[in-house]
Amino acid sequence: MSDAPWLHVVGIGEDGMAGLRPATRAVVEAAEVIVGGDRHHRLSDAVHAERIAWPSPFDALIALLRAQRGRRVVVLATGDPLWYSVGARIGRAIPPSQIVFHPQLSAFQLAAARMGWSLPDVETLTVHGRPVEQMIPFIVPGARLLILTTGAETPARIAAFLTERGFGGSEMSVLANMDGPAEARFDGVAESWDHEVPAFNTLAVECVAAADAALLPRVPGLEDGLFRHDGNMTKREVRAVTLAKLMPMRDALLWDVGCGCGSVAVEWMRAAPSARAIGIEPRADRRALAAENALALGAPGLDLVEGQAPGALDGLPPPDAVFLGGGLSEAVFDAAWSALRPLGRLVANAVTLESEAVLTTLHARRGGDLARISIERAEPVGGYHGWRPMRPVTQWSLVKR
Repeated sequence: MSDAPWLHVVGIGEDGMAGLRPATRAVVEAAEVIVGGDRHHRLSDAVHAERIAWPSPFDALIALLRAQRGRRVVVLATGDPLWYSVGARIGRAIPPSQIVFHPQLSAFQLAAARMGWSLPDVETLTVHGRPVEQMIPFIVPGARLLILTTGAETPARIAAFLTERGFGGSEMSVLANMDGPAEARFDGVAESWDHEVPAFNTLAVECVAAADAALLPRVPGLEDGLFRHDGNMTKREVRAVTLAKLMPMRDALLWDVGCGCGSVAVEWMRAAPSARAIGIEPRADRRALAAENALALGAPGLDLVEGQAPGALDGLPPPDAVFLGGGLSEAVFDAAWSALRPLGRLVANAVTLESEAVLTTLHARRGGDLARISIERAEPVGGYHGWRPMRPVTQWSLVKR
């Protein structure tokens, strides 16, 4: 079958067909089949074509489109189809050579213009059809955020996140139906936000921190007290070193073996765009803590697996990085190393003599870097202060080449 383009993915705005370039408008007008949501069909209702709504479940979209091959097929999307939109999903499943994309002004561009903000200086995020908690890592002093929302209730939820974290003075603007006859704007402050807004909207936030605001940068090393834990966790300083060795990267997958309260997995996901993590933990109480920490700190996509390594690793998707924080043994290492992708990073931490002996054996077998991390924290001693050492951590790390 030829790879010639047969599918057109067209971005359309609130101004409908009138806002399309002449060549793009001609493509839509010549379509035999138009696929889109109710809003897209309304914006193009003067065109006579077979109309197909988004499928349910939405994952059936690709099969639906392939079944229409041989006809003049147009998919309508909002704004830029490749910017947090359906075009990206289609482009991953159908060869780009078979698709012609027709971008329109995105909601981000329109919102930035309305706010007078420079796009390179803002964070562009989406919580449309995704957990709202994933925007939490971007709440930092002075940040400007443009957020594609899920619906009318999303701005109020984000206002609550901001207020709970000491950013209640943040300025918020909801921009609805931009570039259309019903365009509207609602301005307010997070701590007193009470607007009822249209379901189709984009949210602009300028983060303003109070003196007691929680500082949650995406650089690893969050305060220990921000995590719910039972005392058994990778402490702040060691965690920062561990994440540096694991090297979080866009779309990369981490296996956190013996994840406990999930502190390493959560920080991995916060540190890089679309980073993913699977936490393997046999204890239900610790998995519950990890789930709570993931939601509270902006990593709602953390996948938690019940079980003991190495058996629990069978069937998991191959990782780009592995952290062995609990249940360390040569058998666990062998299973994780076998699954690890080329150029994958493996880090193992040990605090007991028995687990340290395993690391020294593995280091002799495989090479890599072996280090001992010793941390002392100042604590009150009567009316004075003194250094209290934490238990030293032996860390082994290596890259699969």
